[in-house]
Amino acid sequence: MKLVTLLIASSSLAASAFGVAPAKRATISKPALVPGLRKKGAVSSPLFRDPSLTRGGAVPGWNAYNEALDTNPITAKACTSLVGWALGDALAQIFITGGAFDWKRFATLSAFGFLYHGPSGHYFYNWLDSKIEGSGAKAVFSKVAIDQIFWCPLFMTVFFTYLGLVNGDTFATIGNKIKTDLLTACQGSWKVWPLVHAINFKFISTKHRLVYINTVQVAFNMFLSLIGSKK
Repeated sequence: MKLVTLLIASSSLAASAFGVAPAKRATISKPALVPGLRKKGAVSSPLFRDPSLTRGGAVPGWNAYNEALDTNPITAKACTSLVGWALGDALAQIFITGGAFDWKRFATLSAFGFLYHGPSGHYFYNWLDSKIEGSGAKAVFSKVAIDQIFWCPLFMTVFFTYLGLVNGDTFATIGNKIKTDLLTACQGSWKVWPLVHAINFKFISTKHRLVYINTVQVAFNMFLSLIGSKK
């Protein structure tokens, strides 16, 4: 229950960061200028950054990241997923499982984010947006349904197969793992991701889908790292 709450909170924060929440306009009356109090120049403030000096304005590196999404989208999204999966497993090990830090598990899950989650997400969401255009209710519902009914089980199957191969398990062992935990993993996804993806497909642009997903998925990856490492 705590993990679900964390996921919903992460989704709300991520949505706010991408400007989903509508801004309220306030009407402010301008006071009359007194000639004697008028200053010749504005006083600089450390609270406001010069966009020409800080790439991305108030968010350092945001312009550079967007440039990378345009010029090298697969690499940029692969690195984004690497960070998301690395953080998810690190937080799971530190705050949930405890004990000695498992560096092999950390490297395995981080590599999965880089090698599969980022690149596959790039191709899947680009394909999905090209087949179902728009952000109306019907389009959003269709995309969420396809993502959760078809993509989710396929993704989870690849995830368990990857972990099994890295651990040197036999195909029979991998098959048993999929039979045992696939439904549990999908049920965990269905509790959270339909709402997250409704926001995703309604408000987020195609090229920013992966960074939005990874913002939320840091918490969900904690769940996947736990179920994936379960014997």
